Amino acid sequence: MKKSIAKNYIYNLIYQMLLILLPLVTTPYLSRVLGAEPIGIYGYTISIVTYFILFGTLGVAMYGQREIAYIQEDEEKRSKAFWEIIIIRSITLSISIILFYLIYGRTGEYALYYRILIIQLLANVFDISWFFQGLEEFDKTVIRNLIVKLLSLVLIFTTVRAPEDLWKYFAIYVGAELLGNTTLWLYLPRYLKRVSIKKLELKKHVKPILSLFIPQIAIQIYTVLDKTMIGNITKDMTEVGYYEQAQKIVKAALTILTSLQTVMNSRIANAHANKNEKEIKECLKTSFNFLWFLSIPMMFGIIAVVTKFVPWYYGEGFEGVIPILIATSPILIVIGISGITGSQYLVQIGKQKAFTKSVTIGAIVNIIFNFILIRNFGGIGAAIASVIAEITVLGVQLKYFKEQFSLLEILKLSVKCFISGIIMFAVVRTITYYMPVSITNTIIQVIVGVIVYIGMLVILKYQFLYDIFNQVIRGIKQKILKEEG
Repeated sequence: MKKSIAKNYIYNLIYQMLLILLPLVTTPYLSRVLGAEPIGIYGYTISIVTYFILFGTLGVAMYGQREIAYIQEDEEKRSKAFWEIIIIRSITLSISIILFYLIYGRTGEYALYYRILIIQLLANVFDISWFFQGLEEFDKTVIRNLIVKLLSLVLIFTTVRAPEDLWKYFAIYVGAELLGNTTLWLYLPRYLKRVSIKKLELKKHVKPILSLFIPQIAIQIYTVLDKTMIGNITKDMTEVGYYEQAQKIVKAALTILTSLQTVMNSRIANAHANKNEKEIKECLKTSFNFLWFLSIPMMFGIIAVVTKFVPWYYGEGFEGVIPILIATSPILIVIGISGITGSQYLVQIGKQKAFTKSVTIGAIVNIIFNFILIRNFGGIGAAIASVIAEITVLGVQLKYFKEQFSLLEILKLSVKCFISGIIMFAVVRTITYYMPVSITNTIIQVIVGVIVYIGMLVILKYQFLYDIFNQVIRGIKQKILKEEG
């Protein structure tokens, strides 16, 4: 039985938001008690361990979700696939943990932090969220994250009080991830059956996993390498700190945009397995409408309020975040589109080579522009390089996506949102200019922006907005009838 896309989207949105809720909520506090340089150290060392996590996990998360989606109704096949994939993941992550310790954990300026980050590598061994995403059981991941994140929140505010407490922040961060991942295993017995070790076939997964591993490397190059290169080129951890803080806001917005895509991945993979082209087309159209509806006001909204938002949110000494955030904001739209054309479509229908080609070219472009721009512009240069790289990725993917939608068809879906977004930007930017810095005024600016944007969409008779409204009303009516019955 098919799960509700709307219900799964809500669950996955909550899940993804919880993954970033801790850093987003604690950012104002940590900015003040730690300062820009310690936060830069945090961002730099996290970027290093990410490469080892990437090597250890290969392309398992994306591959595992897709494979489970293909066979989600067959208990025996999904049980066999789960154990085969988790064994491969455990072996590669074990190798990664050993290498990470030998290279970074023994000695060095940041050795203490690297040793703590070994726990994050271990946490990835137990990460099975891909299994439940493949089954479209997104509610399972939400419950455990809610508890763990709230616990982390309490620990940060009660134990991290000065720059020398940076190691405590590391420990809470990785400890929460380990606890959250291990508790998810409690749900497994009801979804799996016993499988004989003799029946396990590990080899058949190696080639497809590696085919997804290559694009994962490329993707990480232009999502994580930025911080590594800023640190190595500028030798200024404060600059890394500015970039790290700007990325938290962008990641929060991207989480909302990509949550529906994660849900649609399993739906499209399952539709492709059943040769249902009509359902694939409908899913993609829904994703594009959703993307334009949210990404455009997010981009314009960030640019409109950033000058008055950063001072009260981050505190003194973080003015360098403002230009980086402005330069990065267009990436919301670009990554949103490439997420649909790439991981949601090309990967799910088995066109990994096309996906790999796009992100590999993007990675090369990103490295080149990073070397050129970071030397002269620091974090702003890295932000611009990332936008250029993402545009390149999208350009390549559209070549293989045109059998479903042309670029013109995609852009047509955005016209009313762009008109509404530009008018919203003009109004919000004007009132922001005349309002002093404060949290209250930022809230007012956001509320005004939402009212103007939605109001314009109503005036322009934007059909997708009416579809959302009708679906909500329908859901409320069904719930009332169910309770009365």
